[in-house]
Amino acid sequence: MQEAVSLDAAAHRGRRLKLLAARAWAAAPTLAEAACAGVSALLLLFAFPDFGVWPLAWVAFVPLLLVVARRPRAPQSFLLGLAAGALFFYTSCHWLTFPMIRYAEIPAPLANLLLVPAALAGGVFTALFALALSRLCARFGSGALFLAAPLWAALEWARLGVIGQLWNAVGYSQAFEPSLIQAARFGGVYAVGFLVLAFNAALAYALLKRDARATLVSLAAVACVALATIAAQPAATRAATGAAGALVVAVQPDIIPDFKRPVSDYAALAARHFETSASALRAIDEGRAVADVSAPDNVGASLSNNKVGDDGARAVVSTPQVVAPKLPRVVVWPESPMNFSFERDAEFREEVARFTRSHHTALLFNSLEPTAEGGGYNAAVLVNEEGRLAAHYDKIRLMPFGEYVPLPRWVPGADSLRGVVGDFTPGTGYTLMPLGGDDAPRAGVFICLESAYPHITRRFAEEGADVLIEITNDAYQGDTAVMRQHLSNAVFRAVETGRTLLRVTNTGISARITPRGEVLDETPRFQEAVRAWTVARSGGKTFYVRFGDVFVAACSFVSLFAVALSLRRRKTDMA
Repeated sequence: MQEAVSLDAAAHRGRRLKLLAARAWAAAPTLAEAACAGVSALLLLFAFPDFGVWPLAWVAFVPLLLVVARRPRAPQSFLLGLAAGALFFYTSCHWLTFPMIRYAEIPAPLANLLLVPAALAGGVFTALFALALSRLCARFGSGALFLAAPLWAALEWARLGVIGQLWNAVGYSQAFEPSLIQAARFGGVYAVGFLVLAFNAALAYALLKRDARATLVSLAAVACVALATIAAQPAATRAATGAAGALVVAVQPDIIPDFKRPVSDYAALAARHFETSASALRAIDEGRAVADVSAPDNVGASLSNNKVGDDGARAVVSTPQVVAPKLPRVVVWPESPMNFSFERDAEFREEVARFTRSHHTALLFNSLEPTAEGGGYNAAVLVNEEGRLAAHYDKIRLMPFGEYVPLPRWVPGADSLRGVVGDFTPGTGYTLMPLGGDDAPRAGVFICLESAYPHITRRFAEEGADVLIEITNDAYQGDTAVMRQHLSNAVFRAVETGRTLLRVTNTGISARITPRGEVLDETPRFQEAVRAWTVARSGGKTFYVRFGDVFVAACSFVSLFAVALSLRRRKTDMA
């Protein structure tokens, strides 16, 4: 009798397993649907740097939207969105494996495997987008495709809030086309992504319905996107006010990170910073470079400079020229892999004071500054012409696993990991840097990855910054797509705030970005270079600076309301 029961139980378990397998198979997308999701991911990948075929972003979502709207089933849509998002983030951010392999000496197969969780984390939001859109289409029909734009913007905002990353938001694909990104003055990078998704949705709707009415509706939607893009243009013409008020000399030293470099080499590298800066200032003093200092906005140019390579050979970097006599001068060094420390290193502090006094210039540089509790800040320090500390800014948004370890101390190995990557303390204040006397422009200075956080530059502009200065070091990621992807973040920060942004890097790409988002005076990658730009006082505040993320908040409200409405049961269902 017991044996019969056992056989019956085994048969029952077998039926349950078969049922679960059948349900899993039914929930799996078809091969054609998976291919469409893959095509969307790859089209979007090619729209971003280093490929930079930006028009592809305007059609990249069409395959994914079509398969979600044609068969709006929740499990399949979620999986398709996850696959598309994870594939996009994995391929577009593959440069993350470079520091793992080069500096952490992790085997390449393992480094590629370690990138998978990060890609999946980004892909979850694409999955939620597809899931919500499928629910909307199932309830309201294919016309719900036009809710894709606010839904996507809302989930990009959620991605920043939940995992702290907005890297490669769709709008960034358009960063180097100034005429297409002026909507960022009103709604940030989310507004540009909104327009791109609205265009995609219009195409998908026309292809799905294939009738005259759908074509007219889609054309109307496309016309609205075009009108919104055009309407944003007039506000982009406002420039800084008044004559140039300061001269900024940007130094790109081209220091390759090397954790095995002897400490004795750091003195020579520091001397190289001083010598390159002094050479640039001498060129200005001797009139070997000339600029029109009456220009109302930041006039940019470059200075000839002799580059010393790792092998000791000197290569001449020939560049245009600028000079701004009788203006306050500020030499800017980038974020550095060398860990200058103004407070802790008395010898370096004296050298800075001698340099600023003898060359009649202020010096802005990256420094490891101590906290009261014994920790350290990743700081930007400004020393004035008299050799005294004028201002400093402590980096607020730190890089996880680069400047701090986002793990509790009780987690095994967490303390050891902190010893490798560092354990900085985040700053709290938005300090403005004076670029001269009382009438000189004031700068909002931020460090490296902070350019990926719109609220930081918005706050600086709100506090009264006339110009934005980014000091950064992308050398750890090598000569990869990260260099232009990172630059695209800075472009949007300039447009959102209506401020000129001066980007000073260790190994490139240094550049001046106009309030309209035009990238000027780019330096070559991995070459020593110098640029000099005049800066002026700036007037006015953009809509984005005044009201922040009100646009994407409205998108979130519309999306939540639509999804909630779709979840309500119809009266016919309740009967």
